Amino acid sequence: MDTTIQVSRELLEKLAIMKMHEKESYENVIWDLVEDRMEFSEATKRNIEQSEKEIKEGKTISLEKIKKKLAA
Repeated sequence: MDTTIQVSRELLEKLAIMKMHEKESYENVIWDLVEDRMEFSEATKRNIEQSEKEIKEGKTISLEKIKKKLAA
C-alpha cells in the first residue's frame, strides 16, 4: 500500500539536491538514506575483515605505488 508523507519545504529542497539524476524518485533518495543507517550485512562484515587481514599481511598496494606505476 502506498502512502503520502508530509515534509517541510526545506527538507524537500534538501532531498531534491540529493537526487543522483533528475528523474530519481524521492522514495529512492530516502531508501539510500535509510540503507546508510542500517547495520552492515554479515557478508559485508566478512569482506571488511578479509580486507583488513590482507592489509596486515601486506597483500595490498598503496595508492602512492599505484600512482607511480600508472605515471611510468
